[in-house]
Amino acid sequence: MSNESSESSDDVDSGSLSFEQAVGQLDEAVYALEAGGLPLAEATRLFEKGMKLARLCNEMLVSAELRITRIQTRYGEQMRMLDQDETSMPEEEFC
Repeated sequence: MSNESSESSDDVDSGSLSFEQAVGQLDEAVYALEAGGLPLAEATRLFEKGMKLARLCNEMLVSAELRITRIQTRYGEQMRMLDQDETSMPEEEFC
């Protein structure tokens, strides 16, 4: 049971990590796993942490993509309305 407390202290805290921090921790976990030489328990713990970090990063990317899509839609509609107003106005001829 004492092993569970050490694992929980290394658990992924999705609320306090920025995307950049999560990617950095994921890179560290991948590097450690690729380097090899870890005991099975440590490798398994790092793998689990890496999977949690990968999921967190993916969720953050999906959220950012959705936000960007909403912004583009909102401002795209405004730009189309402006374009329509400009095309519906008669052009003035200069002498």
